[in-house]
Amino acid sequence: MKTISYLLTLVLVIFFFQSCQEGSNIEEKTERIHDQVLTIDTHTDSPLNLMRSDFDLGERHSYEDSRTCLDYPRMKEGGLDAAFLAVFIGQRERTGNGNKLAKKKAFEIFNKIHESIDENQDLAGLALEADDAYELEKQNKRAVYIGLENGYPVGKDINNVERFYELGARYITLCHTSNNDICDSSTDSDGPEHNGLSEFGKKVVRRMNKMGMIIDVSHMSDKAFYDVIEISNTPVIASHSCARALCDHPRNLSDEMLRKLKENGGVIQICFMSDYLKEIKQDPARDSAYRALREKYDGFSDLTEEERAKARKEWYAINKKFPKKLAAVKDVVDHIDHVVETIGINYVGIGTDFDGGGRVEDCADVSQMKNVTKELIKRGYSEEEIEMIWGGNFIRVFREVQRNSGTQSS
Repeated sequence: MKTISYLLTLVLVIFFFQSCQEGSNIEEKTERIHDQVLTIDTHTDSPLNLMRSDFDLGERHSYEDSRTCLDYPRMKEGGLDAAFLAVFIGQRERTGNGNKLAKKKAFEIFNKIHESIDENQDLAGLALEADDAYELEKQNKRAVYIGLENGYPVGKDINNVERFYELGARYITLCHTSNNDICDSSTDSDGPEHNGLSEFGKKVVRRMNKMGMIIDVSHMSDKAFYDVIEISNTPVIASHSCARALCDHPRNLSDEMLRKLKENGGVIQICFMSDYLKEIKQDPARDSAYRALREKYDGFSDLTEEERAKARKEWYAINKKFPKKLAAVKDVVDHIDHVVETIGINYVGIGTDFDGGGRVEDCADVSQMKNVTKELIKRGYSEEEIEMIWGGNFIRVFREVQRNSGTQSS
């Protein structure tokens, strides 16, 4: 009896030490691979925080205290080499004056991003070309790319595309949650307006091709997506979207759309927005509280700094009172797995939507990005495949878009 007890104890001890060794090996492998590969997040809404006079991307903030997801120190801590900061413009009236105000607001956000980079030159640098991220990585700096989320500020003036490019924008997300003058949105409550791309939208696509500017199809209606694929002579991206087969949301790409994306040579960057990753149980009381707050502050538009700070405090209070159940890193990687199984390893990447609602329970901010690499390792992805997911696939698209600039007339 003592012999059996001894053997059982020995087996348990061996199992325990093997488990510890395996855990240690995964941690070491995660650190090594994550440090070795170029890591890019293709969509964050962090410039919204810069519109607060007291927020500095050069200072480290905690998510618990600030409810923000990204700054340069946390990028370094989480091993994120490069990020696209989105100039997000919420859609208002589609009038001459509305377009003028939207463009003015966009210019203000561009300026804030440039100021942040200038004030933190020891931490970050502006990236304009596909390979700039590699050069800045050698300097131990974070690479800051810029994207324009929502083509609304373009208005009906095709020359605004070039103006935004000159300010550093290297992609335009053609629409947001509502239809605009370029295309139909996947979530406009009134349904389609143009049956895909408008005639003006087709001109925008061709102009972006000509300039070497990446076309972002996230948020677009299915028909608008197919129109872009048909017209564009360069690969496109979905900067922050997920797979509809795993989460049936109109913002996500169906398997048919994924296959068209592969034909185009583009890439889908998996988003961390929980509602796009899995079905999340809704909380009517929470939704009602948010709706009332939006109405109270008129959609959070045209607020003074004092009003905006007050609204932000009330928003955080709702978050605390009605905590939302979130998806997890494993759900993110489930979507990566699905894309890989459906169209291959060459067409998937990561675009978190941090500071725009993107966040999962074990990757609440940019300091926890290594958890994605760890999950990929656990699922058997090789270092080469992880490099492709974290940046290689997107850089391939970026290079091809720039290489083909000037080949299509507007």
